[in-house]
Amino acid sequence: MANQMPTPEQVIQKMKQTMNGVVPPLVEKAADVMPNMVVRHAMDKGFAMPENGALDEETRTLIFLGIALANGSQTCIEAMLNKAASLNIGKEKLLETYKIARFAEASRVFTNAETLFDTLR
Repeated sequence: MANQMPTPEQVIQKMKQTMNGVVPPLVEKAADVMPNMVVRHAMDKGFAMPENGALDEETRTLIFLGIALANGSQTCIEAMLNKAASLNIGKEKLLETYKIARFAEASRVFTNAETLFDTLR
């Protein structure tokens, strides 16, 4: 899929292979309504997470999961949990990813309070 444009069917088949046999329902719905969007999304994934990129697949999956947790994207959380299962990523790593995402969100709120702290000084 790297050099030539895949078909929506090829994208879905590749997702099944790499995501523990599960394709997010959103992808299947999009494939019915706007197949070129599914292909575009796969191409964007290839750009963001190339197969021979600097990060290994486990690290990319955990980063993606952490961001999905912080953003509240249930579809992405489920997709990355399926991906994690296919990669045999252990419970400890998944929970540590959650803790990092939680801390990042808490840090955002903490940082946003700077004006409050200035006012209260």
